[in-house]
Amino acid sequence: MIKPLTAALLSAGFLSLAVLATRAPAADTPGAPALPAAHPALPVHAGALLAAATPASAAVARAWAYTPAQKPAVPSVKQAAWVRTPLDAFVLSKLESRGLSPSPDADRATFIRRATLDAWGLIPTPEEVRAFVNDKSPKAYDKLVDRLLASPRYGERQGRRWLDLARYADSDGYNADGTRPNIWRYRDYVIASFNQDKPFDRFVREQIAGDELWPDRNEALVATGFLRNFPDEINARDLNLKKQEVANDLTDTVSSVFLGTTLGCAQCHDHKFDKISQKEYYQFQAFFVNASWNDDVKAVEGPARAEWLARQAKWEAATKDLRDQQDALLKPVIDKLESDRLSGFVPDTRASITRPEAERDAYDRWIYHRNLWTLSGRTRNALADLRKKDKDGYATYQALEEQLRAFDAIKPEDPGNISTMSELGHADSPKTYVLFKGIYDRRLDEVQPGFPSLLTNAKPEIVPTATSSGRRTAVANWLVSPDNPLTARVFVNRQWAQVFGNGIVESVSDFGKMGTKPTNPELLDYLSAEFVQDGWSVKKLQREILLSHTYRQSSSPRSDAEKIDPTNQLLWAFPRQRLEAEEIRDSLLQASGLLEDRLGGPAVFPPLPAGTQAPNRNFWITSDNPHDANRRSVYVFIRRNLPYPLLDTFDWANPQIVHNKRDVTTTAPQALALINSELVYGWSKALAGRVIREQPKAGDAARIDRVYEILYARKPDTFEKTRLLAFLKTQQDLEARQLASGRKVNLPEGYGVAPRLESQVDKLYKVAYGREPDRFEQAALVEFIEKQKQKETRWATAPNPNYDPVALAAAAAAANAAANAPPPDDGTGSEADALKNDPDAAHAAAFVDLVHALSNANDFLYRF
Repeated sequence: MIKPLTAALLSAGFLSLAVLATRAPAADTPGAPALPAAHPALPVHAGALLAAATPASAAVARAWAYTPAQKPAVPSVKQAAWVRTPLDAFVLSKLESRGLSPSPDADRATFIRRATLDAWGLIPTPEEVRAFVNDKSPKAYDKLVDRLLASPRYGERQGRRWLDLARYADSDGYNADGTRPNIWRYRDYVIASFNQDKPFDRFVREQIAGDELWPDRNEALVATGFLRNFPDEINARDLNLKKQEVANDLTDTVSSVFLGTTLGCAQCHDHKFDKISQKEYYQFQAFFVNASWNDDVKAVEGPARAEWLARQAKWEAATKDLRDQQDALLKPVIDKLESDRLSGFVPDTRASITRPEAERDAYDRWIYHRNLWTLSGRTRNALADLRKKDKDGYATYQALEEQLRAFDAIKPEDPGNISTMSELGHADSPKTYVLFKGIYDRRLDEVQPGFPSLLTNAKPEIVPTATSSGRRTAVANWLVSPDNPLTARVFVNRQWAQVFGNGIVESVSDFGKMGTKPTNPELLDYLSAEFVQDGWSVKKLQREILLSHTYRQSSSPRSDAEKIDPTNQLLWAFPRQRLEAEEIRDSLLQASGLLEDRLGGPAVFPPLPAGTQAPNRNFWITSDNPHDANRRSVYVFIRRNLPYPLLDTFDWANPQIVHNKRDVTTTAPQALALINSELVYGWSKALAGRVIREQPKAGDAARIDRVYEILYARKPDTFEKTRLLAFLKTQQDLEARQLASGRKVNLPEGYGVAPRLESQVDKLYKVAYGREPDRFEQAALVEFIEKQKQKETRWATAPNPNYDPVALAAAAAAANAAANAPPPDDGTGSEADALKNDPDAAHAAAFVDLVHALSNANDFLYRF
């Protein structure tokens, strides 16, 4: 007999009636979708398959989240014509049960802006908006969505959301916050995976156990950067504690990201709400205790790796004598440095480090390897010490270095390094113990790897390899197995939350008792089952969502619906949402015409706002290349202790822990960061200059239309245009007074530069370099010439009896040819004097202010 509570849950849809689910084959099994040609299928180790297990739901009645996801029948609805994709029927069924109807469709311009922001994280161009609005074909929406999903920009947007979960950063954190020079490869791997529509089960396996499953593939090694992304302190003195901290991080991260389960609550005691014991926490942790990191794996594979190794061996043989002499000079210094370092460790750490290699067990090897990593800069430090204390020895070392350069011709080019996880070439693992209240040195009972019984009754089959324990392969296979419905449910729910603001389960990383109940569990089950059956294709999942009528609705408020469902949980309208930090910055760059559309590569350092204080000058070294300042935000260096200010102000993803959901705050610093920022004002000047260049003979009304089209994907209504034209007139009078007083005003980019001068600069670059100048080069040279011209004019009109125009012209030409940068402002105020006599300057400056105001309005900062 079914207990009353269980019966109630069944009727509410929180328990699955069926227990046997037919699943699509995993991506590595016969009949599964193949990887794109650029990434051929990677063989799975034959012995690494999960042992057959009785479905957990057959043994014990489980909460809805832990039962196999069935594909429920699509419900019947009254307004059947409204249903465009099956998910609409699930949404509409809930609405109709509450006496609600959906909202009308958003207009096409609003839709393309919404969809482009969701798929790319950018606003669309006016030309893209116009093409979609004018496309009257029956497949207009399909063509738009397919174009968005096919663009490389799609991976940049979706990848950024995954990096939130991976706690990705380009630095370690803690006090030293050292740079991780190779971790950007993981970021690029994530972006490429979404662009290729890599099957999500493959994506999971690569990130958890890529080094075990495909040790010869760089892509798989880079993928384990997911585990490598934990915050760290290079100067830790208690490496035993550090080992436990790393194990805790990996355990908590994997359970939160893939299982939507707060496993970390059981670290110190049995979980107070979900039936997860402290013992089960450490059983799950046992899968990860042997994982260590390696940041210097050469980024070369296959035949190229063999060739590189052969060339490297040749160079090493030829230079062995010279390098041995260098090592002999540094060895006493290194030994002293390492001795000093060793004395700083706690006794247990010293014991593992000093134990002879033949006597080290898996635990000792982990500690010893970590010690080597903390001393990775010992050669550099030793050389600095040698220079201070032994000048003759240092001179000898430098002479040997000069002799080594003679062998550069046979030395292979360094391919760069990969940051990856490994198990240090051994199959045995350290023992895992339950810890008294989570205290790392208060060990209780030893445990073996296992899955929490709340989630499954499956037993892991662990097959070690010659160089690894095989434990992470076992857990990776279980994560995407039919016995575990959570991975698909949790990821699909995250995708839903990304689009609609809230997940079907609002607590996206907590599907347990303390999490929120699903608003539409049948819909989540339908989407999850479809996701798996479609080969774990993320693009197919998102395509269905973006083409649904639910997604197409207007976001206009409705008093009738708000009375019944005030928080719009049932989606009677599309939720209005503020743009995320990266969307704001990237879309402002897109609007201004400055966005640099280049994929991948090492992180960039755009200029920090004036007044930003870094702990030391090496924390943020602004990129030399001016183009780097305008690259997408996903490529901006993430310094854990110094987040990029504009992104930080708008609730960026803090990488210290798994960032499950972006916060949306409304604070005064946000408005100030946009309105008062010289950086943002510069983007507004560029946008104003863009509009003027595109419409050189247009009037104010037409230019205002164009600004609206660029920023809002629409034209202003009559009220807005009337108000803006009045503002322009008032602001022009204010700017005129500013100019009359000799004060500086903000003018559109390129204002006052004669087209003929720009043309001549283009010709100069073509003659000198065989190409046209980019916008930075052209602007710099034009500015230099204009300043030189102003100086020449002042010299020519100065009351100087020795003035010689011929000699002056020659001197000016020589200065033009020799200078590499504009001369410093001489403080004469000549530019301001010239603008006083320019009747159009006040109007142009007023137009910049108008553009700046529109760029900071809610119509730009929100998605409707």
